[in-house]
Amino acid sequence: MPKDHTPVPDKSAILSLLRGAAVPVGKREMADALQIKGDDRIALKKLLRELEADGLIIRARGHSYMLPGGLPEVTLIEIAEIDIDGDLLARPVDWQEDLQGPAPRIEMDPGGKGHQVLKPGDRALARLIRHAGNVYEGRLIRRIDSERGRVVGLIGRDRHGFILEPADKKTKHVFDVPQADLNGASLGDLVAGEIQPARGMRRKKIRVIERIGRMDDVRSISLLSLYEAGIRPEFPEKVIAETDGQCVPALGRREDLRGIPLVTIDGADAKDFDDAVFAAPLDDGMYHLIVAIADVSYYVRPLGALDREAFRRGNSTYFPDRVVPMLPEALSNDLCSLRPREDRACLAVHMWIDESGKLLRHKFVRGLMRSQARLTYEQVQAARDGVSDETTDTLIEGVISPLYAAFHILDAARQKRGALELDLPERRIDLDADGKMCGVSTRVRLDSHRLIEEFMVLANVAAAQALEAKNAPCVYRVHDRPSADRLENIRDFIASFGLNLPKGQVTRPAQLNMLLEKAGESPHAHLISQVMLRAQAQARYDPENIGHFGLALSRYAHFTSPIRRYADLIVHRSLVRACGLGEGGLCEEEEVRLEEICEHISTTERVSAEAERSAVDRFTSAYLSGQMGATFAGRISGVTRFGLFVTLDESGADGLVPMRTLPDDFYVHDEQAHALIGRKSRRVYRLGAPVSVRLMEADPMTGSTLLEVLNTEGADLPGMELRVKGPSRGTSRHKDKSKSKTRGRKHKPKTGKPRSARKKKPRN
Repeated sequence: MPKDHTPVPDKSAILSLLRGAAVPVGKREMADALQIKGDDRIALKKLLRELEADGLIIRARGHSYMLPGGLPEVTLIEIAEIDIDGDLLARPVDWQEDLQGPAPRIEMDPGGKGHQVLKPGDRALARLIRHAGNVYEGRLIRRIDSERGRVVGLIGRDRHGFILEPADKKTKHVFDVPQADLNGASLGDLVAGEIQPARGMRRKKIRVIERIGRMDDVRSISLLSLYEAGIRPEFPEKVIAETDGQCVPALGRREDLRGIPLVTIDGADAKDFDDAVFAAPLDDGMYHLIVAIADVSYYVRPLGALDREAFRRGNSTYFPDRVVPMLPEALSNDLCSLRPREDRACLAVHMWIDESGKLLRHKFVRGLMRSQARLTYEQVQAARDGVSDETTDTLIEGVISPLYAAFHILDAARQKRGALELDLPERRIDLDADGKMCGVSTRVRLDSHRLIEEFMVLANVAAAQALEAKNAPCVYRVHDRPSADRLENIRDFIASFGLNLPKGQVTRPAQLNMLLEKAGESPHAHLISQVMLRAQAQARYDPENIGHFGLALSRYAHFTSPIRRYADLIVHRSLVRACGLGEGGLCEEEEVRLEEICEHISTTERVSAEAERSAVDRFTSAYLSGQMGATFAGRISGVTRFGLFVTLDESGADGLVPMRTLPDDFYVHDEQAHALIGRKSRRVYRLGAPVSVRLMEADPMTGSTLLEVLNTEGADLPGMELRVKGPSRGTSRHKDKSKSKTRGRKHKPKTGKPRSARKKKPRN
């Protein structure tokens, strides 16, 4: 035997090597580590096969090996939490604790980019390095954009096999679905799937993880949108289990509010009643107001399963046919719902205002209340207008009249401080008994709606003031003033209508209100309101206060809806701790993570809003799909360099008019004028202008609606001079189809994403 020859090690040496390795080990690295050379590598391969057959080792990615129970070097993970030190902790997405035991602990590299882009609930591909025991260090490879690494769509088939056609309008390709990964789904099913890590594949592959339903089932419409947004409709069992045995607390040290005639006022279809109100006149024109809110912080304690799930969701999400709540039904519809004539735990604020609506003082208490009545907006307004019923008849003098008297004081104060008045109509999807859209209606806005809004705004102001006074952490609801560029765009735009926004001074909401008032009942009023709305910054949550521009308030927090907003729950906890109101106060970890919490819940709010809009798009497309070729009246709600968006007057549907369908011309996109202008014909398509359109396409799965403009003379509004500029980056050329080189070919219409330019009133 040659002197430099090293015997092939036995199986124990291989197992020892793998046991000490941080990552799976390939055959070449193994041979080098064990000093195996030449033909002895064949013997090594044989040992590895035997160890694998005995189940002592497993093969990992890239022909490498590892011990059973270990994780592959590249693994799909989900961020589980951020600990008190700010470290990101993750777990493998596919880990099944009931079969595999406790999940490995994955600590993301604190110096890596993951800390800047990842938050609880996010999924990512990570490279893992094993440390002692079942602990790994994770290094981010890339974030997966959907729980949101999910793809939602329809199972179809082509010549290669099963495919998934995405429901997302922006995705222009299909995915392969191996038959072994269908998981019980069949042709025509709507499913949620996960993209599988792969290299060099012709098309990306999907593994089906859940069947949603069938495309012809109307109940699947909103399910598509919530799965697409990564919103989970069901609660994990451990979250539900945490609600078991919970009950309304005894009075104890709580303030007894059961003798005060508090009432709830909500929509007729509401199932959760989280706020109750009361008002009583005092001497010298003063009023004593009470706003009592469900004491969610008593039931949902920091860092428990309920709390982690509420944080992950961030808020409730509302679809035309269902609600996906932030909290399980046992809380949202029962213990935390202020049902009439039942004792309920509450966090209440006593407020005293003078005759000008100024908040003189306030006091927060933990109480036990009993709602005297569950009232609807329409019912209260009818009683106020002299048409009472059996319930409201006995409440008019002692309850309803004082509420309205206090409301008028608060409303006058709102107008005096100049809160922004962008009261655009809100549309509601009407469904029949089978859940199908049967039309659309405009939500009627009554004084009873505004009454509750003013009471809630005052309570939110009181919460922010109370926390500031005690130097306690606060989740502010902030709304920045419009940027200088956006204000300049408004200034240039309204100048063409003879309106003026002065330069050289700080713009206040009251100035914008004056412009809206001057526009009045002119044909431009709706257009100017739209432009004003689009110039506004987006409201968000932040631990640092910059004020609320839209409400013209220097400090503002969300306190009044802890059933459906996590921000309110954090404010409740901070008040409980700061005011010494008992258990369930803000914990140290939450205080450390406050900035991250604000960023997360601001994101979940945007995700929910997008899911709600996409569901409305899908319901509307399903409603219109039986009316192909029909003509509609509408209004231009968006102008881009690739076409127009039009909102139909009758249904409120938003559809895209592609540039290629406009009459032959060279169109200039004038961003300041919000218009497409034909250079040859001088034809103008301007934001807010009325148009007649024909329905070309309506796809219920994607929510796409394509339209064609019929009144080819253009859609201009009088009173504004337009100057046609030369070609620029925003210029688009459209040629007549008869002159195109592609004449005679069949064209498949390209589907864009018809985003609604008709935005709702900003959420306060």
